[in-house]
Amino acid sequence: MLMHNLEKAIEDLERLMELTSMDIEDIKRARHDAMFERIALKERTLESFEKRKARIDGEIAALQKAYPESDLSELLEDETRRRLGELRDTLEKLQSLNRYYARFVITVGEFYNSLYEEMFPIEKDGYTGKSPKVASLIELRV
Repeated sequence: MLMHNLEKAIEDLERLMELTSMDIEDIKRARHDAMFERIALKERTLESFEKRKARIDGEIAALQKAYPESDLSELLEDETRRRLGELRDTLEKLQSLNRYYARFVITVGEFYNSLYEEMFPIEKDGYTGKSPKVASLIELRV
């Protein structure tokens, strides 16, 4: 069962990487609708991974509890250890891809914020926040 959960968890991570790559391409081409349509799928895939990861953790903890004197590397077969390493490597790749994706998201967000502030200038109101300049709203309506 441990091997099955490892394989499925890796598949979930690979699917998340595929979806994130699609998001990167869509954000480059300003196809935001396609990105938003994938949100539910990404959430389901992430939830699936989290459940599988919890099962993996539970199975490893049960092994360690059953054989407290043994080292974990002695308890796991070579193929299982290899799959755990693959899971770690895949997680690191996803993390790197998410960092790359975040750069685009931040850039686009800053662009939209600057457009908004250009259209509706704001004044800093000390520590209480920002408020639109009344005169600028009147100018836009005229």
